This record gives sequence, structure tokens and C-alpha cells, in this order.
Amino acid sequence: MNNWLVIISNKPSKPYFSLTRNWIVIVFLISLTLCLLFPTFAQTKKPSNYDITSQIPFNQPSYYPLQQTINNQLYRPTTTWGGRLILPKPDSPPPSNQQDWVWIEIYNAPETAKNLEGEILPLQWSQQPLTQTFVETVTKDIQFSQAAKNSSNNGNVLPTRLNGLTKVGPLKSLAGARPNDDMIVGLENVKITTNEGGSPILETTLEPMQITGRYYALVDILRTATTNATPENCPGNQPCTSELFQVRHYNPTTKKFDGATEIIRIPQQPLLPNKLFQSTPQGITDSPAGKAGWYIYGAKDREGMFTVQAVKPRSLFQLQPEQTIQGKTAGIKYIDRQNWQNTESRKGTIQSVLVIEEQGSKVDKLSPTHSLLKEGDYALVIHLFGGIGGEKGEPILAGTVTGHFSYGLAQVVRDTFTNELQFDIKYQQVYAQNSNGIISGTHHWENYMGNLEKGWLGTRPVSDVVIKLDALKDYDFGGVILSPFREFMYQLQIMTARYRTGDGTGVARVTPATSCVQDSSQALFIAIKSIENKFYSTPEIQTWLKSHPNDPQTLRFQQLVSLGKKLEKALVPRGVVRPDWQQNAEYLAGINARNGFVNEISIVNSILSWRSMMPRRAHDEVSAIFLESGAELWFLRTNQVGGYDPDIEPVAPTVALGQFPLISKLIERLIFASRLMNGQDWLVVGMTLLVYGAIALPLGFNSGFLQVSSGFSNIKELFQGLVMAFFTPALIEELIFRVFLLPHPTERVSTIMWWLWAGLSLFLFIIYHPINALTFHPQGNPTFMKPIFLTLTGILGLVCTVAYQLTGCLWVVVIIHWAVVVIWQYWLGGKEKLYGSN
Repeated sequence: MNNWLVIISNKPSKPYFSLTRNWIVIVFLISLTLCLLFPTFAQTKKPSNYDITSQIPFNQPSYYPLQQTINNQLYRPTTTWGGRLILPKPDSPPPSNQQDWVWIEIYNAPETAKNLEGEILPLQWSQQPLTQTFVETVTKDIQFSQAAKNSSNNGNVLPTRLNGLTKVGPLKSLAGARPNDDMIVGLENVKITTNEGGSPILETTLEPMQITGRYYALVDILRTATTNATPENCPGNQPCTSELFQVRHYNPTTKKFDGATEIIRIPQQPLLPNKLFQSTPQGITDSPAGKAGWYIYGAKDREGMFTVQAVKPRSLFQLQPEQTIQGKTAGIKYIDRQNWQNTESRKGTIQSVLVIEEQGSKVDKLSPTHSLLKEGDYALVIHLFGGIGGEKGEPILAGTVTGHFSYGLAQVVRDTFTNELQFDIKYQQVYAQNSNGIISGTHHWENYMGNLEKGWLGTRPVSDVVIKLDALKDYDFGGVILSPFREFMYQLQIMTARYRTGDGTGVARVTPATSCVQDSSQALFIAIKSIENKFYSTPEIQTWLKSHPNDPQTLRFQQLVSLGKKLEKALVPRGVVRPDWQQNAEYLAGINARNGFVNEISIVNSILSWRSMMPRRAHDEVSAIFLESGAELWFLRTNQVGGYDPDIEPVAPTVALGQFPLISKLIERLIFASRLMNGQDWLVVGMTLLVYGAIALPLGFNSGFLQVSSGFSNIKELFQGLVMAFFTPALIEELIFRVFLLPHPTERVSTIMWWLWAGLSLFLFIIYHPINALTFHPQGNPTFMKPIFLTLTGILGLVCTVAYQLTGCLWVVVIIHWAVVVIWQYWLGGKEKLYGSN
């Protein structure tokens, strides 16, 4: 011990320092050499969730034999054309002159092509001009950036097999999105052609849709079948219950679950590094979501047992809402508050709520088995999921649960088992690279939500809003077709393909300026601009509308134009379009092709599109806009549905600081009110000052309270006074009494509620002045006590309140308040009344 004390307390000799320095240099050189020769030594790669789940046999395509013997009375193919994509080797010759092609192992084929099942065929794009434009637009050379390498090392799944390849199109980016060839897809609009040798080639006009399972059935899950097949680990108390379940199939003849019984397997997914299970079958027999049965997706394993890969609750998609909400005010209230109210207590349940703006006969005709929707109808889908709470939940930063946002398309179809009408939902997921291996693109509902390995049905609360509006239907202007749905889905598919490759960098990063919600919103903005461009550049459309002014289609189009303006105002809240959005819109329209796609990550771009920054804000804002435009909204809500995990609970998504409601609301109102002024705002300022002057000047002069005089001795004093008056009282008082106290016009509160808040704000604004004179500003006593001063103050508060309601702009009311104060103080005797003649 004494020796150590000597070393610590005594200054080392120079030779000791020299020796130490030499060793430091040697260690540094060895470390540097190892880092250069073995980069993985410098940064250990974190395993992804996909690395763990994909090693489990039942999550591998090879676990399910190609040849399947299925009872066609109990099971249906998931798609007409379906199979597994296989990325070609870099040196594989293309089957034709197309660069973007992949192999597909055929699982399902139509009756006319059953002989192709089990074959591995080339899949390429149709030669249709729109399809080829899409392919050319998103084809990129892939070279991983440092950000891509960092993302991969942090445990995200990146398209590593594409790194270094040239001319990677949307098919190859989909097939090579994960390290393994396990992308299962369904194909639509397929055409069989042949190459020069006569071998078949599949051609498609649409991007393959990501699906789960080869077959599906409708069953009632009765009970666990045995205690022998139990997983080693599962949520909750041990031991785990069996993975085998006895189910009874739906009987189309009796329309009941009295068909054949069968033993199936619903496997338990492994424990992930975050200590969560992506899904569990534990307790699924008691789930209230299964009251109308479950659709199960999967295939037979090597032993001939049907193994479930995804589940879907039937009752969620039936056109039978549990609740119907009528009227704009009630509908806005549901969107803003009730949709996500008491989310934690809803765990394990589902809700289906229909919201309609109008009241009357159209709504009165609804019954539990009747809907305003008809077979074949299309509807827009807005998707939003929340957070994972509970003992093993995700960390929540600053009271904010961001969630995830996307759009999609729903169609009303007739179910092949029950013959009832249902929603068939396909998402367009603009999705950054992630640990689970969820790939940006088109997803069928059961693949994105119900998939046991990757889906969110069992772990997150979800709100899907199905929006039906006649204005979104196709238009036929004398042979010129305009399709809002097709245009929007087209722009979304461009965006999802860009995300898969990161525009050539290999990674799509999430930032305040680029994210699922920002870029889904960008696709919507570009779609609006594209429709506008087609309208103005196509004389036939304008001619047709002028010659058919009262045609129902013309009225629908006018509704579409109005809707587009409202949506664009929400997407461009400050009246200034983000430069990258504008350039991308011009690039896709063929106006400006100099630089291709632009993806600018900057604070300025975040500010210009802040209303589309938070998923919850975009979900509620867009839903409300469609409701006000006369749309029918179906809210389909799930809250950690399926098996029961006691260690987690659903958490509602929020706006910024949303778990601190008061702070969040004040910050939100401040952001909303801080937009730039436009010409209309300046007009309101001018008109308000004229109205106030017309009232206040006669009252003030007649009472002797106002007197013309100069309240400054030099320009410097005037300038200092003008600057000070802008901040106090104008800015501070308007922030408190208008911005923070009054609901912003975008909040869509009822008229009665707005007047109540306006009355409270005006009352507090008036009494604040005498209180201020008695406390912090004694110079205001006795001026602030006089009835004439309080009268003029009340009138000022009233006109500022009206101006704020008209504009929703902080700077409008600040300028009005500031102008009144400085005119009174420096030209109408205010300074003398406050500070005396000196």
C-alpha cells in the first residue's frame, strides 16, 4: 500500500514518462492496424430481430413443402398468382431485354396455369408506357453510404445483396430487400409470355404485393389440443400452453362454425433482444376479438399440419359498425379525442365505428347489416399505430409517442367463405429500414398487421380509417380518364420503391424532414399537383366541364378541387412549398428533370411541413378534412389483439409532448399561430385598425382621455419605444390572451365552445390591466383603473379576438395591438398619463 501511495504522490521521473509514451504509441498503432484490416473489430454488428426470427424453422419458406395437399372446401389460396421472389445472380442473363427482372417460385396459379405451380419462372414488367415510366423513375445504382453501413451495424435490415449493383429497379429492390430470398408476394394483372426458346415468362403491370401464407381458412379457435407441444418460452406465467389448437371450420351452408374440426399449430415467436415477443398464441382462445372467428393464413408443414403464419379477426372487416356517430361536431370530437381515449383499458379488443358528417335520412336508413358501401367500391385508408407500454414496453421520450403513419387502399369485396361484404385492405407502407425486416411497399393487411413474425396486431394499438368519398372515383371527360386513386397510389409506389433503396444510398433515414408521415404526405402533395397539371394541360377536360356544368360528374370534380385545396393547405401550412417537394413534383411531371429526386434534410424543410411531421397530427388532420368534405369514415381499431401478453399494454400515439396535455396544447397552438403572414392577413390588420379607430377615437376624444401630443423627444427614444412595445405589451399579452387561451381555428371546436373561451379570454384581458397596475406596473395606476381605459381595452381585446379567429396568425394580433399602443403612447397622450409630463 505504501508503494502505491508513493507512486501516486510523487512526480514520475522523465524515463518513466518516456516508457509510458512509447507503449501508448505502440498500442495505438496496433489498434489502428486491426481497425483497418478488420473493420468488424472496430464496430460489432448488432443482430436484428429478423436475424433471430428468420433462424426459426417455421419462419423459413423451406419449412413448407412446395407440393401441398389441401382440402378446397376448407382452405382457399391467398391469391390467384402467388410465390416467392428470388434475386438473380449478378451475372444471370435477363430473359429479355429488360434489366429489372427476378425469379419467382410459383406457389399459387389460376386454373388455366396450374401446371406452373412449383416452377421457378422469370418475372418482369409489362411494356405498358405507365409501367415502364414507373420502373425508369425509381431505377438506381446502389452504393451504400456510411449512414447505410451504420444503420446495418445498429441492427437494421438493409438490402446488402444489392450493394454495388447497377440499374436496380423495383422488382430487384423488392426481392433483394432482405438477406434471404423469403419475400412472398401476390401478383395482379399477370400476363404469360414466352422467350425466344418458348419458355414462359410472367409479366406484371403492378408492383407485387407482400403477402403471408399460401392458403387461408375461416375458423373458430376452440381450445388447446395437447400439452405436449409447448414452447420453451412465452409471455406471462410458465409453463407455456400448447402451440396446437383445435379449430372448427366455418360452414358456408349453415353459415355457422359447425364444419370440420382440425388440429392446427399457431407457433410461439422467439424472445427478441428488447425482451418482447412479436406475437403469442397464449390466451387466443379467450380473445374477444375472435367472437366472429379468425382468418388463419399459412401452409402445411413437413408433417402435414397446417401451421399458421398470420391471423385476422373477421369481425373487424365486416360492414357492421358497432357505433355510428352522426354530425360534424360529434365526428370531430371522436377524431380528436374519443378514437384514442382509454386505449390502455381496451387491451385485447377491437372497435368498428362509422362517422358521417350529415344527419338525416341517409344515416337513418343504416341498420346493423346495411352500409353506405357497395361491392366493388374503393376507399382511401389512413393507417396509424401507437406505442408499446407496460412492464416491458418501449421508452417514451419527453411524453411523446410518435407512432407510424401510412396510406392505403380498401375495396369492398364479397368473402368467399361467408358471401358477406367486407373490407379488403392493402397498405402502401412508406417504411424506413428497421430491425424486424418490414419492407417498404404494398402490403396486404394480414402481412403487415397479422403476420406472427413481423406484424403489429399483437403488440401495438392501431387505427385504420377507411374513407369513402364519391369525389375520389374515376372521371371520364369524354374519353379522357382521370383517376385520383390511381394517381395517388402511383405516387405512393414511387415513394415506397425509393425508400427500399434510399435513392441509391441503401438506407432511408428517419428525420424530422424525412419519415413515413412526411414522405406519405409528399406523395399526396405530388398527386394533387399531378392532377392539377393534367387538368390545366388537357383542354378536353376543361371543354367537357364547361359544356356539362350541371352534370353529376362536374359537381363531383368541383368537390375534388375543393378537397385538394384543403389538403394542400394542410400539407403546406405556411404557404411556402418545401423546395424538395416542389422539385420532385416537377421531376415526376416532366417539367424539370435536371437533378432527379431530391431529399433535403434541413431545419427549414421541417418547419415548412411541420403539420405533417407527427403521425397523430396528420392522421387526425386529414381525417377531419375528409369528414368536412362529406366523406364516410370507418374507424377500425385494434388494441394488441390475439394472444395475451401481460407484460405489455397499448399506448395511444400523441402529438409532441402529448402525454403532458396542457404543455402539448400550448406548444401546438404556438406553432400553429406562428405561421408567416400573407396578403389576406395584412388586409385583416388594416380593416381591424380602421374599425377600432372608428370606435375608439370618438369615445376617447369625447371623454377627454385621448389628447393629441408628442410622447418622444428624439428619434432614438421613439425607436426604442417602438421596439419595446412590440415585445411588451403586444407580443406577451397576445400570446397569453389570444394564442394560449383561444382554440386555434384548425382545432375545429364548436361555435358555443369558442365563444365561451373568447368570453373568458376577453374578461381576463380586461381585469389583467388593473391587477397589473396594482402589482408589477405601478405607473399604470390610476390610468388602468379608469372606466374609459378599460372600455377601450375591452374593444381592443374584442377586435383582436375576431382577427385571430379569422386568421389564426399570432403576428396579425401582435401588429394590431402594437399599433394601438404606440399610437396612444406617442401621439395621443399615453406617455403623459403613465409617466407624467416629464
